[in-house]
Amino acid sequence: MVKKQDELVPVGKKIKKARLAKKVDLDLFARETGLTKDYIKELEKGEQIPSVGTLLQISKILCLDSNFFLKNSDTNTKERVRAYTKRTDNYVYTPLCLGDENKHLKAFHITVQAEQAHRGVGFKHEGEEFVYVLKGDVEIKVGDNINTLSGRDSLHFNSGIKHDLRNIGKTDAELIVVVYSP
Repeated sequence: MVKKQDELVPVGKKIKKARLAKKVDLDLFARETGLTKDYIKELEKGEQIPSVGTLLQISKILCLDSNFFLKNSDTNTKERVRAYTKRTDNYVYTPLCLGDENKHLKAFHITVQAEQAHRGVGFKHEGEEFVYVLKGDVEIKVGDNINTLSGRDSLHFNSGIKHDLRNIGKTDAELIVVVYSP
């Protein structure tokens, strides 16, 4: 039986469990991910919710598929269950391709609440991203370049450049985001 959203194991607990199982101490984990030890502690306690880019980096360091952190731990690998996972207080996303272990492309359906942005620093991770806006109005800042997108607009960019996403509209925005990670 699939757990309801509020019964899903928090991603921070999965990260800590995987880190400890791989015998990666906090100092090494911080050095390898580029995250601060304080942020990692908050993340593992569930006080912070990681971005997709952070999950990709953590997955790479722990030699795990990023979907490990996004799917229900009780889900049989033969089942293709898509469980919504909160990314921040203002974002909700679901992986569109569970069971794609060891693949370089990850696709997500993302909903960003009206007039909201991701708090904290911008994302930056190795690879490329493709964003397609299904509905709504968003602003994607890549480096110093600001891109304004509406329904049916798209953007492809080097995700190694710091980037931020925010909903600039009065309604929720829906996006398809495809991330390529070498």
